[in-house]
Parts: sequence; structure tokens; C-alpha cells
Amino acid sequence: MSDRVKQVDTGALYDAHASRWQRRAPSSLSDFTGRPPVFELCGDVAGLDIIDLGCGEGYCARELAGRGAASVTGVELSAEMVVAARAQEAELQQGVSYRQGDVTALTDADASFDLAIGVFVYNYVDTAQMLQSFHEVFRVLRPGGAFVFSVPHPAFAFIRTARTPPFYFDVGTAGYFSGRDVQHQGEIYRRDGTALPVQMVHKTITDYFDGLRAAGFAALPEVRELGVLPEHLELAPDFFGPVRDVPLHMAFRITR
Repeated sequence: MSDRVKQVDTGALYDAHASRWQRRAPSSLSDFTGRPPVFELCGDVAGLDIIDLGCGEGYCARELAGRGAASVTGVELSAEMVVAARAQEAELQQGVSYRQGDVTALTDADASFDLAIGVFVYNYVDTAQMLQSFHEVFRVLRPGGAFVFSVPHPAFAFIRTARTPPFYFDVGTAGYFSGRDVQHQGEIYRRDGTALPVQMVHKTITDYFDGLRAAGFAALPEVRELGVLPEHLELAPDFFGPVRDVPLHMAFRITR
């Protein structure tokens, strides 16, 4: 039970650290190892209406807008992250719309979007909340639309237990199954050595598949397990080396 008392409010956490997340180029570990595969799974986004769930300060939304999306709507829990995203939009004038909101209760009309993305957002909600959000995504996607999301690999924290850079979650004494739906604190590092606080409400791989099916998605998702690539080690061996050959993230793509 001791693991269950380590609850940290997600919105407050990101309000406090919003300025540290702002960037125009890849910075944190997952900007290199996790987000590029998500963009690849999104495919050609030219002319698409996109919703970015848990958009943070807009890093992914800006990238998709730059790739020719017709519209990008960012939804973010943290008010300060929305402020940061809007400040960059005011400068760049890409036409991205940002609002504060909850991914479990979207305010958008049915069949509003061609693509929904959720980049490292579902590790902040429990299984029931994730299912609510999946239902909302299914509702706001147009028929034939795609849902692409990424999460920390469910096995990662139980394989790499060292609380050291560049990425870890402190799961305490919890196990892979006993730690389900427990919030665990961690850190992910930028290449400049700055640590950024992150959280994981642990879910199993089965939870993601069951959630998608329960929300109405009938197709088999495309799933990728992501980690450090040779080009990362060539770029910065000291930074990426400690997590080489470890499953860092998972990315999913499924069609409505």
C-alpha cells in the first residue's frame, strides 16, 4: 500500500514545470526515441483535421501543423502548458488552436477529426480514465480516421530499476501486475542534463488492447516497441548508452 500514497497532481506538476518543457528542437530522451516513430505512424497528414490529446506546450502539434495539417487542435490539462503553447503559436502563426481540457471528456462534435494523437498522455490516467478517453476518441474520429498514441513501455520500469539518468520510474516494491493502476513518479532527462518530472499510472499491455476494443475499435492495431537506435548511440553514446537494449516506449496506430 505504501506505493499508493505517492500521489502527485498531474496538472499542478506540469503547471510548475511548464517552462522547462518548452523547446523548438528535440531535447528530452523521448523526443529522440519516442516522438519520431509517432510522426511516422501518423503518415501523410496534409489536409487532415487533427486533435492532439495532452498536447503539452505544443511540440507535436507544431510538428504536425508544419507537415501540412488542415487544422490542429491541442487539448491539455495544465493551464501553464496551454499558456506556453499559445505563446509559441502567437510567434509562429501556424493556426494551431490550444485549450485547457480533460482527455476523458472532450467538447468536440462527433466525427470532427481525421487523426487523433496522444503522445505520452495515457501514462497519466488510470485504466478507467483511459477507457473513457478511448471512447471519446472513437466518438470524435471520422470513419476511417486514425488514432495514434504512445506510452512508456509497460515493462520498462520493471526491467530498468535503477533511479539514474536518462529515464526511470520508481516502482518501489510493486510488480508488473500488482503495480497496475498505481501512480509511480519518475524522471526523463534532456540532453543538457536537466531532469524533467514524469509520472506513470501503470497499465499492462493487455489493458491497452482491451481498452481499444471496448471503446469500439474493431481493427487490429499496429504496435511498435521503441528504444535506442544505432543513430542515437552515434549521436550521443554517453546519454543514450544507459538505456540501450531496453524497451522504452510503445506506440499504437488503429483505424476507426
